[in-house]
Amino acid sequence: MEIALNNVRKDYTLGKTQVEALRGVNLIVKDGDFITIAGPSGSGKTTLLNMLGCLDTCQSGEVLFDGVNANTLSATERAYLRNEKIGYVFQSFNLMPVLNVYENVELPARIGRRREASGPLRDWIMHLIEEVGLSDRVDHRPDELSGGQRQRVAIARALVNKPKLVLADEPTANLDSETAARILDLMRAINRDEQTALVFSTHDQDIIKHCDYVLRMRDGLLAS
Repeated sequence: MEIALNNVRKDYTLGKTQVEALRGVNLIVKDGDFITIAGPSGSGKTTLLNMLGCLDTCQSGEVLFDGVNANTLSATERAYLRNEKIGYVFQSFNLMPVLNVYENVELPARIGRRREASGPLRDWIMHLIEEVGLSDRVDHRPDELSGGQRQRVAIARALVNKPKLVLADEPTANLDSETAARILDLMRAINRDEQTALVFSTHDQDIIKHCDYVLRMRDGLLAS
């Protein structure tokens, strides 16, 4: 897998103000990379993750996913790509309130039409839930969980389809240090064993210490 951003620009309109979120960004992400994007709030980090994850389109430039320009894909093709190849950990968690922990983690697999009755799938989901420390919360819904617990559900959900790329916006922001270290070990193991690429936006120095590359972002531009 290779994702390439070539001179990507993205603007937003806020009222009467035009915001240049990305101003000609170039970046290549390959199998097994572990990249941290660091920078102040408003520097463009989240917009960059949205571009890598095919959640948004750019004004100019290219986002190439294995050589295919994501901007040329239909909405259905982009949705399939996201479900099959990309895992997301959002700051706002984006959990389904009517589903319990197991069902929220399982959801991307259900959307991808994997068999619900599959024993290996159930085992994998339970393994992820155990790894993020929520075995005793399997039947709980999001409104019965703390912010840190919801964050852990979101991390397990991001990994359930064994994606080639995981994008995470401040993945340890709501976690205590012990849980954050456990999550980081899990992510690093998947990065190493499955060659899953990780791109995190974070201020967490423990993540920064363990990643392969740190890229600094300011005013919509990247620097190593």
